[in-house]
Amino acid sequence: MKINVVESVLKANDAVAAANRRLLADRQLLAVNLMSAPGSGKTTLLEKTIPALGGEYPCGVLVGDLQTTRDAERLGPLAIETTQINTVTGCHLSATQVAEALAGFPLDDLAFLFIENVGNMVCPAQFDLGEHVKAVLLSVPEGDDKVGKYPTLFQQADVILLTKTDLLDILDYDLARVREDLSRVNTRAPLLQTSSKTGQGLDAWLDWLKEQRRARLNIRA
Repeated sequence: MKINVVESVLKANDAVAAANRRLLADRQLLAVNLMSAPGSGKTTLLEKTIPALGGEYPCGVLVGDLQTTRDAERLGPLAIETTQINTVTGCHLSATQVAEALAGFPLDDLAFLFIENVGNMVCPAQFDLGEHVKAVLLSVPEGDDKVGKYPTLFQQADVILLTKTDLLDILDYDLARVREDLSRVNTRAPLLQTSSKTGQGLDAWLDWLKEQRRARLNIRA
């Protein structure tokens, strides 16, 4: 009986997610679901990404957290459309929460919608939000064993960003181990080494985003 209940919840979520995806695609708006453990640098990445995309690619952000509006407030200086979604006790966003937030968004004016999911390496991987691509962040301070420990999250990824790479040498991080674990769970997603502090990898990330928007939404360059 429990399996049936879980399947029912996921099926209902997937139906709403599909509607979200159609709504966004009709407006040539690419949705990016950012997933990671807490503290991996999702908000910092957005603080660097959105200004770099510039006026040619207007962005909106949905921020998921259990409590507080701190991450949304950090994005305030960027003067973009931002909505905070507090899940209170939930360990992930749902497609319905995203749909409700989108109801008040100026979708026709945007090129990218970034969904900063709740910081968690397990729950978010199971729930489709209606995004077009999934970006998974893995920070150097978390250690080099996370791909092996949480394979489902990385299997879902369309791109993987290794963040805080300015700490690679300091923390004696085994990048070869990460690559080896990824070779077992996901060989299609590129691994981008990034540092919001030094700017490493930002251009590659921006190029990837723009290409995904063109390819997935059939937008001519």
